[in-house]
Amino acid sequence: MKAMAARALWQLAKRNSPIFRSITESRALLCFAILVEKGSEEVQYNSAMALTEITAVAELDAELRRAAFKPNSPACKAVIDQLLIIIEKADSDLLIPCIKSIGNLARTFRATETRMISPLVKLLDESEADISREACIALRKFACTDNYLHLDHSKAIISAGGVKHLIQLVYFGEHVQIYALELLSYISLHVPDHEELAQAEVLTVLEWASKQAYLNQDDYIERVLQEAKGRLELYQSRGSRGFH
Repeated sequence: MKAMAARALWQLAKRNSPIFRSITESRALLCFAILVEKGSEEVQYNSAMALTEITAVAELDAELRRAAFKPNSPACKAVIDQLLIIIEKADSDLLIPCIKSIGNLARTFRATETRMISPLVKLLDESEADISREACIALRKFACTDNYLHLDHSKAIISAGGVKHLIQLVYFGEHVQIYALELLSYISLHVPDHEELAQAEVLTVLEWASKQAYLNQDDYIERVLQEAKGRLELYQSRGSRGFH
């Protein structure tokens, strides 16, 4: 019954704001956190997928997001804690839906709350392309210009060692390259004066990527790439005095 109920809510929550309100105004969020932790395998999976759909609605609606995912609310805290436990273990069928959910909630985190960044960065080094791809997509939601705290999140990604992983993925990450390039471009655009970007020769990576036709088919990504290149060139031409 629990598995069926969780599956039903998973399907009902897809792009459905009224259902989202009903779920989040009840105790359902807290229940999903508990079920993801302690339910049977099917219940866990259906509950994780339901959370993915719920957070996807929250990502697109700022009013609903603020109402349902207040940082201090017990339900929000329980959900995020459980998502992070699964992401940190990184050995579960629930991993990808949990990565997606954390990414969907990227705009709910404060500048001081960076505990989700390091586990996601570690997943960039995953041998399974779908996992590293989803980690890239989630981190992009933290670092993109649309995220008010993109500067803080970009610095946190660098501090967690994200740059070296992203460089490897841009060069060699089949099926992940474009996502890694977009994330690396955002980081370079927002903190071009960071010494680690110079030491890792990120400008060389972006210059190489700009010459690869298959990485420049998306006009938006090409524009971000060119802006990031320009910012890095500006700061690095000033020499080491420009870094901190």
